[in-house]
Amino acid sequence: MKGNNVDLENENQETETVESAPEAECEAPVDGEIEKLKAEAEDLKRKWYSVTAEYENYRKRTSATRSQAYAEGRADVIKGLFPIGDTLEIAVRSCQDEQTKQGIQMVIKAFEKLLEEEKITIICPVGEEFDPETSEAVIAIDDEAGEGSGIVKQVFRKGYEQNGKILRFAQVSVTK
Repeated sequence: MKGNNVDLENENQETETVESAPEAECEAPVDGEIEKLKAEAEDLKRKWYSVTAEYENYRKRTSATRSQAYAEGRADVIKGLFPIGDTLEIAVRSCQDEQTKQGIQMVIKAFEKLLEEEKITIICPVGEEFDPETSEAVIAIDDEAGEGSGIVKQVFRKGYEQNGKILRFAQVSVTK
């Protein structure tokens, strides 16, 4: 029996050795695989952050573009109204009937209120020094006593500006 016990002990030792050997072999590849998966997860995380940032930039850019396009569209529509305002002013100056004149002036006030709501300012530089940034000189006239040159004498067509952007240059006469 003693011989059998020794054989069993040897067999148990061999089994333990065989069982523990695969565990040691498995731990090394598992650790390497874990590191590999961690690196892959970090890479995917970085890519996700990058895509998220790109999307956010795209969203902001398209929002700004859409907003700008809307504002420019509104400005284009209002630019189409400028000749109507010019015509109404000509009509007021040439009108003989007082009631008709008052009616046209009311329409002009409504037009000017619309411009004000759209933050559009009128450029009417009579008596000021000529500014090529806001006005277009159509005619040069002789200056009167002591006026000097480059003074706006008359506005033929008003100009309009919105948020620092010229929508239409004023057409003016300037002293020589």
